[in-house]
Amino acid sequence: MAKRLTIATAIAALTLTTAASADHHGGGHAGHDSATHAAHAAIAAAVAAPTRTEANRARDVWRNPVETLSFFRVAPNETIVELFPGGGWYTEILAPLAANGGGRYIAAGNMERGLNAVRTRQTENPALYGAAQLAAFPATEAGPNIPDGSVDVVLTFRNVHNLRFAGLDQTAAAFRQMFAMLKPGGRLGVVEHRLPETMDSALEESSGYMKRSSVVAFAEAAGFRLVAESDVNANPRDTHDHPRGVWTLPPVLRGAADDAERARWTAIGESDRMTLLFVKPE
Repeated sequence: MAKRLTIATAIAALTLTTAASADHHGGGHAGHDSATHAAHAAIAAAVAAPTRTEANRARDVWRNPVETLSFFRVAPNETIVELFPGGGWYTEILAPLAANGGGRYIAAGNMERGLNAVRTRQTENPALYGAAQLAAFPATEAGPNIPDGSVDVVLTFRNVHNLRFAGLDQTAAAFRQMFAMLKPGGRLGVVEHRLPETMDSALEESSGYMKRSSVVAFAEAAGFRLVAESDVNANPRDTHDHPRGVWTLPPVLRGAADDAERARWTAIGESDRMTLLFVKPE
């Protein structure tokens, strides 16, 4: 039923339930639950919006955007930072969600491919994407940079391994910047290709997979506290030992020699992923 909601209807429901929560002294838990349900409906409406491309929508079965964003407690009236937006897969959901909900969407990165994908959407559909902002991450002298303590939620989808490729020190510094940009009580949501703890940690330097323990260690060293984790993006068919790392699998299918090999990797599906929620202590 949520998929038949328009984004505007879902946002209106969120506004009403948030107001009811504020006015309902002594019933805060019920009000919080109502606001949570309304935020979930707004996310579902954004995911179901006809403005999303069919190619991106086809990946929903693997990326589970409604469940993932709801797990990260994303609300449309928040300041939301997406790190390294790539081709704009989540931009199609998050930017309209914030634009319709009185929030703010910031795409932050250092790769022109991802930032240009946001710029293209701004040009093609300014009503949905015109309010989206761009920022440098990791921060640079040239900027624009995200001010400390200004953000409600930071999201990074399948990008921690890219930070790791730059080295341990750079990864640690990036997590410290994530921590700094969040408000006290703000959240960090991480989806990352999962390397089993029993496999060689050296694979983190080339395969695209990361151990859960490594991601948690980087986050905790920066000051974050792990508060929840989910298997919503898990894939038990992934054996994690592919010849070209995670890029062997869809949607990249790098180096598939023929249709038979392509079919083999496609049958596995997208990678096994951890989904972790951290908080910046108040």
